[in-house]
Amino acid sequence: MVPPPKSAPKQASAASASAKKSTDKKSVTALLKQARKAKLAKYEEYKKKRSAVKPAKRPKQVSSALRKIIVHKRTKPLLVKLKRLARKRGVPVDDVVANRKNYVVKKVKGAQNGGERKVLVKRGPKFYPTETRPNKNKTGRVCHKNHPRRFKKGLEPGRVLIILAGKHRGKRVVLLKTLKSGLLLVTGPFKLNACPLKRMHQNFVIVTRTKIPFDGVKVPKHINDRYFKAKKASSSKGKKTKQGGNIFAKGKKDSSNKPNRVRGEDQRTVDKQVLTAIKEKMGDKKTIFAYLGSFFFLRNHMYPHKLKF
Repeated sequence: MVPPPKSAPKQASAASASAKKSTDKKSVTALLKQARKAKLAKYEEYKKKRSAVKPAKRPKQVSSALRKIIVHKRTKPLLVKLKRLARKRGVPVDDVVANRKNYVVKKVKGAQNGGERKVLVKRGPKFYPTETRPNKNKTGRVCHKNHPRRFKKGLEPGRVLIILAGKHRGKRVVLLKTLKSGLLLVTGPFKLNACPLKRMHQNFVIVTRTKIPFDGVKVPKHINDRYFKAKKASSSKGKKTKQGGNIFAKGKKDSSNKPNRVRGEDQRTVDKQVLTAIKEKMGDKKTIFAYLGSFFFLRNHMYPHKLKF
């Protein structure tokens, strides 16, 4: 007996495997087709439902009457004006725009003048520039005098300050009020440390913890930035010297910036109020008078960043 060849069972197994793979592929494709059909059917149903319920139409944002105005250069102020008119009359804006008249009919006397004449409501400019000029764009810059003023913490009327710059540096003064220019109005009082009514910048001042109660103190209203403004000396321009006159002759000195009676009276009235407030409302007046009369200076081992003023 001759044995059968060994390759026959292997060939049979390979054929069965390939047949299985083909059947699997067919089944997968069939399933995918079914899923796609189901999705399409669902989408068609959704379309039918959507077409059955018609959504409400949105109102037009810009009507036909208003569209004509949009071409105008200055549209926004014109629209605002029209809306205001419509609100007054109690009519929609479209009616106001439609009834806008460009011409007004006026009667003209005289037999040969036609009787009537159309006159423009808004007349154009009579003269036009020969050369085109660029429009000046308005910037958001504000003049320095109109800037909002911000002050240091603790700058209140009655607060004792230490001056750091100028003729009166090192002196302790009392703050009267803050001015519109952003400067501080201070006084010595003059009796204690010879510091008059003056303006100081907040950058050149140290704010201390000591405060004098300022309930009864009233600073005159006329003491403001204009009060301290120096008067300009009269200019010598235009004055011609006579022929043969002394060229080196000195003119008269302007005495307008010298201390006057009004300032002296204001100084006395303000200082009197400050001194009475210290005497009546502060406990130990002698120590405060000595404190205001003394100079501030640094000694050895005194560090400004560690000091408590």
